[in-house]
Amino acid sequence: MVALLSAFTVGAATFKIAVGIDPDTLDPAKMTTTTVSNMVDYMVEALVDIDIEGKVVPKLAKAWEVSDDGLSVTLKLRSGVVFHDGTPCDASAVKWNLDRLLDPNIRVPMRAPFTPIERVEVVDSLTIKLVLKHPAPALVAALTMTTAGIVSPASIGKYGNTYDNIVHPVGTGPYKFAEYVKGQRLMVERFEDYWGKKPYYDEVIFRIVPEAVTRESLLLAGQVDMVILPPVADIPALKNNPRVKVLLAPSDRTIFIAINNLRSPFDDVRVRQALNYAVDKEAIIKGILFGAADPMDAPMAPSLFGYCSIGGYEYDPDKARALLREAGVAPGTKVELLTPTGRYLQDFQASQAIAGYLRDVGLDISVRTMDWPSYVATILKPPGENTTQLHYLGWAPSYLDATQQMLQFHSSQWPRNGLATSFYKNPKVDELIEAADREVDPGRRAALYCEAAKLIWNDAPWIFLWVQRFPIVHSAKVTNVTYRPNEKFYAIYAEPAK
Repeated sequence: MVALLSAFTVGAATFKIAVGIDPDTLDPAKMTTTTVSNMVDYMVEALVDIDIEGKVVPKLAKAWEVSDDGLSVTLKLRSGVVFHDGTPCDASAVKWNLDRLLDPNIRVPMRAPFTPIERVEVVDSLTIKLVLKHPAPALVAALTMTTAGIVSPASIGKYGNTYDNIVHPVGTGPYKFAEYVKGQRLMVERFEDYWGKKPYYDEVIFRIVPEAVTRESLLLAGQVDMVILPPVADIPALKNNPRVKVLLAPSDRTIFIAINNLRSPFDDVRVRQALNYAVDKEAIIKGILFGAADPMDAPMAPSLFGYCSIGGYEYDPDKARALLREAGVAPGTKVELLTPTGRYLQDFQASQAIAGYLRDVGLDISVRTMDWPSYVATILKPPGENTTQLHYLGWAPSYLDATQQMLQFHSSQWPRNGLATSFYKNPKVDELIEAADREVDPGRRAALYCEAAKLIWNDAPWIFLWVQRFPIVHSAKVTNVTYRPNEKFYAIYAEPAK
């Protein structure tokens, strides 16, 4: 992997980041995963943003107002903002983007948070109004998502872009698209006409390096300036290495095994509960993740509004075996566990350990891995085409609210409509989620999410694993590298340490 640097010229002011996965898309509307969104954020901005505390703050919109009845949101845009192609980022451009986001002919995996919008109105050149079908208390926070990033309408028909698919994002961000080589790198260049604070580096190169140990080696050899998800076993040593800085950032990412609830024998709740009792999560956290995670005690992270602690599926292999026998699952039943490599903290290693525990209760488990774009394409096949049984996955809401976490448990979000790859359905859960998403009273809203969470926990559509932390390691020669609480790194304003 080190030899890849010789394939292109690196300028004197270049910041290099090693990530574990190849982008499955560069189209903001088609985002499926936080790491790719993090890369696209360098080029494309949303109307609003979140800060290090998770608070919603202005971005392309400098102010907004929600009507007293909750049925409209008016946003005032910044003046003088231009896209990378020189065209203005005005209300008409924003309306075009939001209309595209809502267009049923465009596949938008995370469209659900925006469906309360009935229509988008241009009030004047710098003001838009979102007219809603019903109150949606989390909508402004949802507008922080990369999915709602604003691109130049004029870029359609150029650079290989079509209305259906954007391959060359032309946004308003501090960097502009320069080059993408599949499986190797994405490069962005500083946009000199950026409306906000200019970044220090002329260019940023994202290296695609699936192996955690290779990412670490590149950093220690000075070939990259920053990595995410290093080998967790090495974090203590990295903390003691004066040449690097380690951030163990908080995260709202839940890690789980998605169980295909439509396929036998997993359509039986006893089988799904058995899988939860079969896995010793604490042992994996201690022995494989080296403490860089906390066991789930609810189907969401504690940092989200709407969280309530439910309890845990304690490690009880005898109970797991009894439930499997009761459900008529024969010893030696063959099951395939799919897992990515390099997307999540110790993902392949953790999957192997989970497979071992499932073998201990009588299942014949095989583990298969693949590159990230292929993995996403496999797990996102619709019910009639989807042959998965178990797959290792993570989910990190882009804003700290249960509404986006609950997309994983609403039956309307099965692929191709969304990313709920367990194909779980409970009509009562659907009803509670819908009520919570519209409830304007915070206390009542939180109670509805908690009630839904308890039902989900008992139904066990996942093997509930842990909430992982987010290790970021960077060279001590650079500074101003931080994070956001939605499992994103924030290094746009990195610069050499003095």
